[in-house]
Amino acid sequence: MTETTKSSAKTQKKILLVDDDFDLLEQNRILLESKGYLVITADNVKDAWETFQREKPDAAVLDLIMEEHDSGFILAHRIKRDPYGKTIPVILLTSATYVTGMKFGVSTGEESEWINCDAWFNKPIEIEALSNKLEECFEKRLNN
Repeated sequence: MTETTKSSAKTQKKILLVDDDFDLLEQNRILLESKGYLVITADNVKDAWETFQREKPDAAVLDLIMEEHDSGFILAHRIKRDPYGKTIPVILLTSATYVTGMKFGVSTGEESEWINCDAWFNKPIEIEALSNKLEECFEKRLNN
């Protein structure tokens, strides 16, 4: 696939981006758009859930800690329990490592099942890594 075709394919991918930090929300929106994605945003869990239901995005990229410490976990879980949501990639972004000094991760099958996301990244995100993970998830979805 050529770069032009890749970019064209990504243009059709709609990403729901959720973060309660407006500056990070806008920065990450611009970065994702620079990779050819159509980005819709929400800055809280309630608006995110309503936007998810209305827009049916191709993927969701969620902040882990928003109104409550577990807001991102709960939203990811809710999306993955939805008949449409269980078919899309859900990626969590976290600054927990930066804030607490404790490494965030999924090291066991039980944690992976409980967290219920396809990937997670520490903030600040590296847009290439996030874009590559999204494309990997989209490719995996096509092949299943």
